[in-house]
Amino acid sequence: MTTAEPGVPSMPTAGRRDSRTSSPVWLRAESPRPARRAPLTLGRIVDAAVTLLDERGVEGLTMRGLAQQLDVTATALYWHVKTRDDVLDLAVDQIFGDVPIPDVSDDWLEDARLLARAWRAAMRRHPWAPNLVGRPMLGPNVLARTEFLQSALVRGGCHGLQLAVATRMLANYVIGAALTEATWHQTADPHARAAARDHIAARADTYPTLDASGHLDDTRWDDDLLFEEGLDGILRAAARTGLPE
Repeated sequence: MTTAEPGVPSMPTAGRRDSRTSSPVWLRAESPRPARRAPLTLGRIVDAAVTLLDERGVEGLTMRGLAQQLDVTATALYWHVKTRDDVLDLAVDQIFGDVPIPDVSDDWLEDARLLARAWRAAMRRHPWAPNLVGRPMLGPNVLARTEFLQSALVRGGCHGLQLAVATRMLANYVIGAALTEATWHQTADPHARAAARDHIAARADTYPTLDASGHLDDTRWDDDLLFEEGLDGILRAAARTGLPE
């Protein structure tokens, strides 16, 4: 038996469990801990930006919306990026990282063709991208793929001005094709191209060449065929520039 001063709780005797104590610690469930928020990183910011751009387009990307997507304050973003343009540049470079760099082969034409096809496919998956590719392209993913493209052209005999021209022709062609295709596919009316074709056909007297050539008739010339034929034409022109005079 223990004694205690009035008003002072009794201390349990050694070896005895206080009747007020809950079950043994080993039998008690661990108290749930609040989930820790993942740290904000540049990688998380860019991933979220690409998601928003895919959903809302360039005009739909705001720093406030991006912060909400990440469940942070807008101020927190500015520890990692200075401007919205920074985010756009990083997003463009990230999707270029999805473009596989082919293994170098003995066929420089095929190497360049593989890269161009993959580049177009990446921009078609992210239809906001072609509008931004005209910005300064200095990200590591962009530069690595441009390096591969130019090295293929050099192996084909292009140098100096011819190399610069061939690079620009290919880049502008791929970007332009992806932009045109993205514009058609983003329209709310799935029959928009057919309606445009009907508009030309109904005015065949005014536009006889356009009507005869099947201009805007995707049942005659689909996007893939047009792209491949145009790409081959540009690469053949590049190959000719590499021939000795």
